[in-house]
Amino acid sequence: MAQAFSGLGAFLLAATVFFAAPPVEAVNVQQVKSPGGVSAWLVQDKLNPIVAIRFAFRGGAALDPAGREGLARMAAALLDEGAGDMDAKAFRAALEDRSIALSFDSSFDEFTGSLQTLNEHRDKAAELLALALTRPRFDESALARVRSQILARLRRDAENPDTVAQIRLFSEIFPGHPYGRRTRGTLDSVPSIAAEDLRAFVRERLARDSLVVGVAGDISAAELGQMLDRMFGGLPEKSTPAAVPEVQPKIDARTLVARLKVPQSAILFAAPGLKRDDPDYYAATVLNYILGNGGFTSRLYEEVREKRGLAYSAGTSLHPLRHSTLTLGSAATANARVKETVDVVRAEWRRMAEGGATADEIADAKTFLTGSFPLRLTTLGGIAGMLLGMQLENLGPDYIDRYKSLIEAVDAESVARVGRRLLDPARLLMVVAGEPEGLAAAD
Repeated sequence: MAQAFSGLGAFLLAATVFFAAPPVEAVNVQQVKSPGGVSAWLVQDKLNPIVAIRFAFRGGAALDPAGREGLARMAAALLDEGAGDMDAKAFRAALEDRSIALSFDSSFDEFTGSLQTLNEHRDKAAELLALALTRPRFDESALARVRSQILARLRRDAENPDTVAQIRLFSEIFPGHPYGRRTRGTLDSVPSIAAEDLRAFVRERLARDSLVVGVAGDISAAELGQMLDRMFGGLPEKSTPAAVPEVQPKIDARTLVARLKVPQSAILFAAPGLKRDDPDYYAATVLNYILGNGGFTSRLYEEVREKRGLAYSAGTSLHPLRHSTLTLGSAATANARVKETVDVVRAEWRRMAEGGATADEIADAKTFLTGSFPLRLTTLGGIAGMLLGMQLENLGPDYIDRYKSLIEAVDAESVARVGRRLLDPARLLMVVAGEPEGLAAAD
C-alpha cells in the first residue's frame, strides 16, 4: 500500500502485486460495526485461537510539519515505549509476558499498526493498544533513546548507495512537495522533535474518522464489535483537517549521479505510473510483471543478468501513492559496468513501449498472477493486511473473488496501450549513487 524510502531497493526486486500459492475457496468477508460505531472488515478463521488486527489512520508522514520531518515515524517508534501508568519497560513486559505482538509504522500516506494476540489475552491486548493510542507517555528517556537510534540510522544512510539514490530520486521527482522529503526525517529535523510535538500528533491525527481496520482469526463479529470499542472507542471522533496536494511527478530522460565512494553503484529509476483506481491498472500489473517484476522470467532480468551478467538482479514495481503515482525500478552493479546497465535498461524500456509483449509472455504473466494471489491468504496477518488494503484502495469486499477475472480480462491490446502510456523513453529518470565510470557527476 503506500510507502517510505527505507528498503525501497529490496522491495522493488522482490515485490509483486500479490504473491504465490494454490487457489483457495471464496473468502467470506464480514463488514462489522461496533456498538460505538467503529467499522472493520473481518475474515473469521477458527483453526487457531489467534486474532490478527491491522489498522491504519489515513494521512502519514507526508503531513509532517515543515521542520519536523520524521514526526510520524518517531511517533510510531515511541507509542509502545510506555503508556498510562507503565513506563517503557513495564509496557513491553506486559506485551511479552502474554506473547502479544504490537507495532506501529508510517508511510507517506498512512500511519499503520499491527496487533496479534492469543484469544486468552484478547482483552489485555485491546487494553494495551488503547493505552498506546490514547495515553502514550513519551518519557524523556525513551524519547532520547529513540531519537539517538534514528540519528544513527540517518548517518549510516548517508553512506548507503541505495538510500542516497532513493533520496535523490524522490527529491528530483517531487521538488517542494512532501513526497520529496524523507519519512525518517533529517539530521536537522529529528533533534527538533519534542514530546509536545508527539502529543500533538496523537491528539490531532489519531482519530476515528480516519481509521481503517482489517481483522482475521478466531473471533465472531459480535465479539469483534466489543473489542473494536475497547481498542479504538477512546479516540477522538475527528482528526484535525489536513491535506496533501496532488502532484504530477517531474520526470525526464536524465541520468543523475550522486558521487559516493563505493565499489558498486546503486541504480534507481522512475517513470510515470497509474493510480490504483485507474481502469488500466491490471493491464499495467501484467506489463510490469513481464518487464521487471517477474523475477527470473522478466525481460530486465534476462537482458541485464542472464545475457550480460551486468547485475545480480534488476526489477520494477508499480508504486501508486495517494496523491501521485510512479513506476519504479532498481539495479546495482560494479562501477565499471553502470553505463552499460543504464543503456540496456533504457533500450528495453523503449522495446517494450514500441513492441508490446508477446502472447506467450502475457499468458505466462496471467498464469502466475492469478495462481500466486492466494499467498496473501496463508497467514492471519496476511489476510488482515489484505482486508486493510482493500478498504484503503476502495476495492470492495468481493475483491478477493474478483481478482482472477480482473487479470484474466487483460489482453495484448491493453498491455500494448499501457506500454505506450507509461514507458515513454523521454520520461525515464535515472539516479546512480556511487562512482560509475562514463557518467557525468550530478549538479
